[in-house]
Amino acid sequence: MILGILQIGGAIPNGAIDLITSAALSTKIVLAVLAVLSLLSWAVMFGAWRQLNKAERAGLQFQHAFEHAPRLDEAGALVKRSKPGALPRLFLRAMHFVSEARVRNQQVYEMTSDGGTPTGAVTYTLSATQIETLRLLLDAEASEERDRLGRYLPVLATIGSASPLIGLFGTVLGVIQAFLGIASKGSGNLGAVAPGVAEALIATAAALAVAIPATFGYNIFAHKLNRFDGMMENFGTAVIALLAREGHI
Repeated sequence: MILGILQIGGAIPNGAIDLITSAALSTKIVLAVLAVLSLLSWAVMFGAWRQLNKAERAGLQFQHAFEHAPRLDEAGALVKRSKPGALPRLFLRAMHFVSEARVRNQQVYEMTSDGGTPTGAVTYTLSATQIETLRLLLDAEASEERDRLGRYLPVLATIGSASPLIGLFGTVLGVIQAFLGIASKGSGNLGAVAPGVAEALIATAAALAVAIPATFGYNIFAHKLNRFDGMMENFGTAVIALLAREGHI
């Protein structure tokens, strides 16, 4: 029996390494593609972990300091002392919009006042429409920050969903090669079938080893990104509240 197996299928593989080295060329190509995808997914995960942790830590520090800045000028000084980040950029964008809107309101007032002198103090505060525009502007700025931080997450999603299909493709090719070998050598016993099927299933196992970490990583980073997005939204509300408290809007 053993002699028949050795004559029909060659040496019996003793482990995964033997299965890979004795696999067909198509299976080896699929395994090489999966290896590249695995390296890419781990590189993306390490990079995303570092970038998101850095942004979240800097955001929490700035938000905590901003909450203890009772006046707008102190908040502006805090931005100048802080490192560049998502929240400082949101604050500067809001201040730039408020400054432009107040100048525009002053110009409109001067054009409609017919040269008369106003009786009493005039404040060029923002209208309700301009306040809503400011909110939309901050949301758009936060969305840009989110897209920048999560620009590589679709790569993880693609690897997690495509890897099993690539592995299945390699398995199907391996099974086809195994049955073709059996047909050409005229033997259908279990000893002749098993090594070829085992070689084919290596592609599926490798695909799962690639897809599972990528899927876990995508879900974890998507949650962290959503949490950071909520932080930016809360900060935008705090900026508008501070501007309203000081009479700028």
